[in-house]
Amino acid sequence: MQKKLSYVIFPTAWGYFGLVTADESLYRTCLPMDKPEQVQNRLLSDISGEVGSDKGLLSPVQAAVQAYFEGERVMFNTSVPLALGGMTVFTRSVLEACARVPCGETTDYAGLAAQAGSPRAARAVGNAMARNPMPLIIPCHRVVARSGQIGGFSAPGGADVKKRMLRHEEQMTKL
Repeated sequence: MQKKLSYVIFPTAWGYFGLVTADESLYRTCLPMDKPEQVQNRLLSDISGEVGSDKGLLSPVQAAVQAYFEGERVMFNTSVPLALGGMTVFTRSVLEACARVPCGETTDYAGLAAQAGSPRAARAVGNAMARNPMPLIIPCHRVVARSGQIGGFSAPGGADVKKRMLRHEEQMTKL
């Protein structure tokens, strides 16, 4: 059975953000970019089939994302069901563990591996983070190298955006 896919692109204080749902569960996100067309291309580039646009899609999540980029602390992991089916048990456990890392805090790859039940799989955690389909909602930017280095970030803007997000959250927690 084919999933019903829908998407929305909306403005935030940092640029345009995008969400895709599959049968009413969050399927993919795209961190802010300058133009809505850039977000649309990134969101839908490898999706085949029909994807409908819906401006009211997950409106509470849209409001929470906008609030986050305006500087409010937001917990996303309880606001919407996540479409994690089709992933390996390991990847799903890593993403679920990552979703529990609180705003303003970080963990390293080894720590996340332990939280996911695979304490010797730090490198595999890095690979799972690089394929995170829902950045921000699953806050892979909060996973850093054990050495204190920022580590990689596969979202648009790379490590610079990761640093900016971590600084943004640091400011949020000081309020």
